[in-house]
Amino acid sequence: MFITMAKVVYLKQTNKKKRIYFTLPTYFSTYARPAGRQTATTAMMQIKTKRMNNATKSKIILTQSILKKFFDIPLHNINMCIMESKIPAQWEKFYLKDVSFVNLMMRRIYNVLIVANPYDAFMLEDDGRIEEKIYNEYMLLGLRYPPTFTQVSTTEEAEKMLHTTNIDLVICMPGNADNDAFAVARAIKHKFPHMHCIVLTPFSHGITKRMQHEDLSIFDYVFCWLGNTNLILSIIKLIEDKMNLDHDIHEAGVQMILVVEDSIRFYSSILPNLYNYILLQSQRFSTEALNRHAATMRMRGRPKVVLARTYEEAMAMYERYSDNVLGVISDARFPIHGEKDPEAGIKLFREIRSRNEYVPLIMESSESSNRAKAEAEGFRFVDKNSKKMSLDLRRLMEEHMGFGDFVFRDPRSHEEILRIHSLKELQDNIFKIPDDSMLYHISRNHMSRWLSARAIFPVSMFLKTVTWERLKDITAHREIIFDAIVQYRHMKNIGVVAVFDRMKFDAYSHFARIGEGSLGGKGRGLAFLDNIIKMHPEFNSLEGAKVQIPRTVVLCTDVFDQFMEQNNLYQIALSDASDDDILRHFLRAQLPDSLIADFFTFFEAVKSPIAIRSSSLLEDAHYQPFAGIYSTYMIPYLDDKYAMLEMLACAIKGVYASVYYRDSKAYMTATSNVIDQEKMAVILQEVVGKQYDGRYYPNISGVLRSLNYYPIGDERAEDGIASLALGLGKYIVDGGQTLRVSPYHPHQVLQTSELETALRETQTRFYALDTRHVGNDFKVDDGFNILDLKVKEAERDNSLNFIASTYDPYDQVIRDGLYDGGRKVISFAGVLQQNVFPLPELLQMSMRYGAEAMRRPVEIEFACNLNSDRTGSFYLLQIRPIVDQKQMLDEDLAAIPDADCLLRSHNSLGHGVTEDVTDMVYVKTDDRFSAADNPTIAREIEKLNKEYLDRGTNYVLVGPGRWGSSDSWLGIPVKWPHISAARVIVEVALKNYRVDPSQGTHFFQNLTSFGVGYFTIDENRNDGCFHKATLDAMPAVEETEHVRVVRFEKGLRIMMDGKKGEGVVVAI
Repeated sequence: MFITMAKVVYLKQTNKKKRIYFTLPTYFSTYARPAGRQTATTAMMQIKTKRMNNATKSKIILTQSILKKFFDIPLHNINMCIMESKIPAQWEKFYLKDVSFVNLMMRRIYNVLIVANPYDAFMLEDDGRIEEKIYNEYMLLGLRYPPTFTQVSTTEEAEKMLHTTNIDLVICMPGNADNDAFAVARAIKHKFPHMHCIVLTPFSHGITKRMQHEDLSIFDYVFCWLGNTNLILSIIKLIEDKMNLDHDIHEAGVQMILVVEDSIRFYSSILPNLYNYILLQSQRFSTEALNRHAATMRMRGRPKVVLARTYEEAMAMYERYSDNVLGVISDARFPIHGEKDPEAGIKLFREIRSRNEYVPLIMESSESSNRAKAEAEGFRFVDKNSKKMSLDLRRLMEEHMGFGDFVFRDPRSHEEILRIHSLKELQDNIFKIPDDSMLYHISRNHMSRWLSARAIFPVSMFLKTVTWERLKDITAHREIIFDAIVQYRHMKNIGVVAVFDRMKFDAYSHFARIGEGSLGGKGRGLAFLDNIIKMHPEFNSLEGAKVQIPRTVVLCTDVFDQFMEQNNLYQIALSDASDDDILRHFLRAQLPDSLIADFFTFFEAVKSPIAIRSSSLLEDAHYQPFAGIYSTYMIPYLDDKYAMLEMLACAIKGVYASVYYRDSKAYMTATSNVIDQEKMAVILQEVVGKQYDGRYYPNISGVLRSLNYYPIGDERAEDGIASLALGLGKYIVDGGQTLRVSPYHPHQVLQTSELETALRETQTRFYALDTRHVGNDFKVDDGFNILDLKVKEAERDNSLNFIASTYDPYDQVIRDGLYDGGRKVISFAGVLQQNVFPLPELLQMSMRYGAEAMRRPVEIEFACNLNSDRTGSFYLLQIRPIVDQKQMLDEDLAAIPDADCLLRSHNSLGHGVTEDVTDMVYVKTDDRFSAADNPTIAREIEKLNKEYLDRGTNYVLVGPGRWGSSDSWLGIPVKWPHISAARVIVEVALKNYRVDPSQGTHFFQNLTSFGVGYFTIDENRNDGCFHKATLDAMPAVEETEHVRVVRFEKGLRIMMDGKKGEGVVVAI
């Protein structure tokens, strides 16, 4: 009997494909054998994840391949019970409105004045230790802002204190020097009518008799004082609740518990117990928050307690806040129209029940005859005379007001079926609850009330509208509850750095940290990007597009410190050992064992290849981005979790080791940083992409800059520029051929404007992760398992939809789209010109909001997965500032004649004026020049650069082709540390050696961060000038086989206009 009882529910028919939904009853979990040893619920969640990632929000198409992937179930083994779903359109697609707790409980009691005689004051301070006890109470309950207490003993002292100090609450104790708490309180209220004033009175027959003739209405409350300091805390919380009630209910939908009681002795007893229970409950549910700050904030959303002492007061409160009443606890006997009525409680409950069928109503009375009356009308009853009255009340609040765990019960026997402790548990188990139990709880609004008590207001408010009367379909209710929880958890995760908890982290989690140290520069940037997405919901308003950051866990810098110290690695790390030797020592070291279970949880949640990215303290900082200096590895997703764990551990250790590689140390020297100040956090992040045969890569990767120093046509520098490529973004970073386009001018692509240019200057290769490369053979080169493939391979993978055009050699034209035969040209025409996916709009938003948030131009890395149904996911991967030099430029560079210039570029990057450079280093580009010598030239320049670093001077560097290219045929293959003393770097095009400038790589991010100019000159096109003959005529101060150095005794004047893209170097 293999899975014959599983249900498949038909949801809708679209394009002649049956869209079906898979429910998971308990027996399904029992009989199904999920693929890859996952639980049935996990598989269900993954199916739903796929469905949610489909931006049309339609249901997942459950094809044989999906069933096979998730469950190892052939389609013919499933008995389909097909029935039409009854989910109305208004609940098919919905959006939850987030609730912020920051603005709740804004009005507080900070300073309390106690008026008491010296004896009582001493007893409070010494025996009662009131301030210490209140402080301890606050700390124990996780509350902040404990009040301070000031004590005086006479009315005169009290009035003087009230005139000179900011007091929020006055408490008048019995038996003070003036011998009458009521008289003192009355005198204070007379002079300070708006001051909160409480009277504490001992309980005795004489006092009770006297109070019958006292006008107590001018005081906030009168309490019975028996020396219990818990009462002081309850008084403070009761008044704070009263002060914040109206604002917090309207701001966030906070719930309230209405207590109706006129007996001073009794409410003085019940309130401390009630508050203690509510505050403990709020402390408990706050553990579901993602970090400590969020937990503290969430406690502000606890239910408020409102005390009413008459029928009229109770009804006024109920009518005003009826939608937010969690429950009512009432005495049986209290005044109606000023007269005590023994049936006031019953009358109140009848009136409330006539308006709301399911609000919990609990009667408490010392008259046992009231039990039968209350229970006859369906009200709960608590006996005031019972010794375990407080326990009875707690039990009823747990069962009926949503406190404690959610207990699913059998409606007939009332026996417990399943106990739910958290929102995630409800999400995991919602499809396992028997139908009759679901019906029992849904029809009584239990789930919404439980969520309200836990301050999960967006979901509770939404589910409150989905009543059984409006939707009589249990399966639909399950689906709606599941979707609402998923949407809420996703919403709460965005923009928040959660503390990693393997009991909570799953496929719907987002961003978490392990450790208490720093996230590092890149980690902070990711968290910042996540927050930008949260602050701008318009990102996710475009049809068919979902915007997010990849699921991420950051190992904070304290994990790095622990790793270095426990393995005694500083000695080898700070030595002059080779990079390979340092890596070998690091790979032999041990990571903390406590991380193993966390990593397994992360693997299970992400189920994709993982990028292990550096995130050092100095990396991508505002003023000195260490871009591309440290290693970033990728590992494939493996079914063998232990093999994957071994690869992950090697990758983390490889990133740690890269802090101490030769280039990193050289970079430290160039930036005047001390290497032992550097600490490394590591980002573990799902790789954006799709799995193909033995490889993994996204449809689109890109780098976006909000300043474009190479505008064409009607483009402006502020319109920005994006470099797009097929495959992994490392291809762009390494200086590969990309498509450059301004997001505001997607139809204006220079590279595809002419046939010859399109064929010559578009992408022919791409990078992908080799998912078959398994093992611990990690190398210093972090690209050791990256495949460098021809675009033809992507065509075989069928991954070029919407991003490629086809060259027709017969008609000599390039046609947008994919056609048989003909070379494929990576033009991104579908997303740029044909509106298949709103990439230009997303890039515009990213650029605009990123630059606004950072208050400076930014560079953003992104990746994109496209689906065949024209939907897709857009992932923001990194943000860093473009450090823009702000020096004043007084003159118009265009007015300087060419004859006065040594160098002129109409395509320059950089801004400002420099006059402290004397030397020009240039590559000999005579007839003997060959690109084959480029690696040798790189070594010669590195040697010269070291001499300049030692002297602390700079130079202008001129050479052919693309500086910093990983392909030595395209230019000189230097890394940043090899040319770090250059003040201006110039790329010159030769007649037979013309390479387009490579703006947008990590290499140029470093150039701009140091204020280094970057010029491109192509004299063949009359695009700028380079007077090489002038330099050749000068004596060389140093010369190698391929490089010459000349010196200008009076120095050089370097001028760059970043907005106009003009650059000039003249001799002073």
